Amino acid sequence: MSKTLTDELIEQTMADQGWLDVNEADQDWQRKIVLDHYEVELTDRFDNNCGYYIYGETTRDGYEVYVAAHSVRNVCISEDVYYYDSDLHVALADAIRDELSPIYLDDTDADFVDYAIEEIYEHLYDRKLEEVEFELKDQGYEWPEQVES
Repeated sequence: MSKTLTDELIEQTMADQGWLDVNEADQDWQRKIVLDHYEVELTDRFDNNCGYYIYGETTRDGYEVYVAAHSVRNVCISEDVYYYDSDLHVALADAIRDELSPIYLDDTDADFVDYAIEEIYEHLYDRKLEEVEFELKDQGYEWPEQVES
């Protein structure tokens, strides 16, 4: 008789390994897991040795724009400047995945930071879920057979 694989078993194994369901993990937990996984630090202390920078700037005529760049000395207007801060989550997520640490943020509590962290956590969680299911199957667990009606 084989061992029965269930969603509950997978979720419990995930929790035992420190992975909470996306709907149960708060922002602080997700941030810790993501930053630990990629060995990245977010900082609001400006330093010339940061791996990536995301900050606001004001144009000559008073508009607020946002810069997301590898260097503050060599900003490419067409690639590194954003009109809306809501678009910065993609740049931040890429910088985290590329392990460009530390990452300077002039506002570490901005909404785009939470959105980027959540997006990465969901991706990592799904990958870990598949990994745990595969490991349990290797240990002899099987999904119950579906009876057709």
